[in-house]
Amino acid sequence: MARDKERILDAFLVASARLGDREAFDLLVRRWNGKLLAHAWRLLRDREGARDSVQEAWAEMVRGLRRLRDDGAFAAWAFRITSRRCARHIGRLRGERQLAEEMAAAPVEDSFAEPSSLDVEALRKAIRILPPEQQVAIALFYLEDMSVAEVAVALDVPAGTVKTRLMHARHKLRDALEGDA
Repeated sequence: MARDKERILDAFLVASARLGDREAFDLLVRRWNGKLLAHAWRLLRDREGARDSVQEAWAEMVRGLRRLRDDGAFAAWAFRITSRRCARHIGRLRGERQLAEEMAAAPVEDSFAEPSSLDVEALRKAIRILPPEQQVAIALFYLEDMSVAEVAVALDVPAGTVKTRLMHARHKLRDALEGDA
């Protein structure tokens, strides 16, 4: 129910911003910037790169807002643009070895909800060892409460690929967490 209200508000803000309402766009930025930064950080493991990618994504969203046909699809659209900007950023980095070193050395974002019967640190550690594409799928599906279809749009991959990534991530997480028990 709360999720529906949030989506309705976002759709209203998108429609208003499309009509030139600066305050609506500013509110949209305030509501979504943190989520897009967390998403970019999960992809890049680099705070400055994440900030730059999200800033570039917002510039692209400003230019493309008039072409967004479904106001309710803003979340998936915004995550997709951010994902593409992050992919461009990764393409600019020097070599995969440097990227792997940066990803391994990065701290974990504190945006995870605290499950009651699970050791949060063990869960964070288990998520950290997942491949990046599985980490991102898990984060968008569970933390951002997106559907498989929305995650597919956000990551620009088929829904079947999202389902496969989620399945493998769940298996790896279960194995890692049961190994700690």
